[in-house]
Amino acid sequence: MAKKTDREARVARERLRAYQARQGVHQARLRRRRRDNIAAGFGVIVAAIIAVGAQLGYFGAGPGAPEPVPSSSASNTPSPAASSASPSATGGNQGNVPAQTVAANRSWTGTLTLNKSIALGIELDGKAAPQAASAVISLIRSGWYDGTVCHRLTTSGIYVLQCGGGRTVATAGSGGPGYSYGPVENAPADNVYATGVIAMARQSDNGYSNGSQFFIVYQESTIPSDIVGGYTVVGKVTSGLSGLVTQVVDKGETDSNPSAPGDGTPKVATTITSVTIK
Repeated sequence: MAKKTDREARVARERLRAYQARQGVHQARLRRRRRDNIAAGFGVIVAAIIAVGAQLGYFGAGPGAPEPVPSSSASNTPSPAASSASPSATGGNQGNVPAQTVAANRSWTGTLTLNKSIALGIELDGKAAPQAASAVISLIRSGWYDGTVCHRLTTSGIYVLQCGGGRTVATAGSGGPGYSYGPVENAPADNVYATGVIAMARQSDNGYSNGSQFFIVYQESTIPSDIVGGYTVVGKVTSGLSGLVTQVVDKGETDSNPSAPGDGTPKVATTITSVTIK
C-alpha cells in the first residue's frame, strides 16, 4: 500500500512539473508576442512620423526651394540665397515688381515648350491672380524663362514639377527675377490642387516671397497650407500634359533626399525652350 502511495505521489509531482513547464512556455510566448507587438507598433509610429515629417519638411518650405530675397531691380541674374530678413505674410513687395494692371483683369493663353518637343497649352488667370499673372506675363515677354530649368520633381504623395528658378539645377533653387511679391492669390480653400494647375512657389510662412518659380501639378495633389495660406494658382495647363508625363515624369527623379523619397531632380534634364502668351 505504501509503494502504491509513493508511486501516485511521484506521478502527481511529474504531472505538476509538466504543467509548470507548459505554463512557462506559454508565458514566454505571451511575453514574446507582447514584445513583438510593441516593436511593430513602435515601427509603425516611427514610419508615420518620418512620412509626415518628409511631407511637412518639403511643403513647409513651399513647393521647391524658397525664392530668394531680391535685389533692388529686375534682372536675369539669379538673386542671392534666401534670408531670414525677407518680408512675412504682412510684409510687402520688394524690388521692381510689375504692376497688377499688366494682367488686364482677363485670361491669357499661350504655349510653354519644354525640351523643344513638349508643347503645353497654358492659360493664365489675370482676374483671379492679377499680381502673379502680371509678374509671369512680364517675365514671359522679356524672355526671362527661356533657357531656365525644371529642377524639381516629386512623385510620391504630391505630384509636381517645378521650374523657372535659374539656368542650371545648381542655381535654380535660389534663382529669381530680382524682386518678390505677394500676397497669396487664388489658393484653393481645401488645399486640393487639381491636375494641370500652375501655381507659384514661395518661402514657408512668407506670403510676399513669390518670384519666378512655379510648379505644374501633373496629378491632383493635396498640399498643406502654412500660416499665410496656400500657394497662388496663377493658371493651368490646357493641353499637352500627357506628353510631359510620358517624357519626363514617368522617367522618375534622381538625387532624392533619403528622408523625402520621390523628391529630386528629374532624371530627364528638362529645360524651358520658350514661352509665348497673348
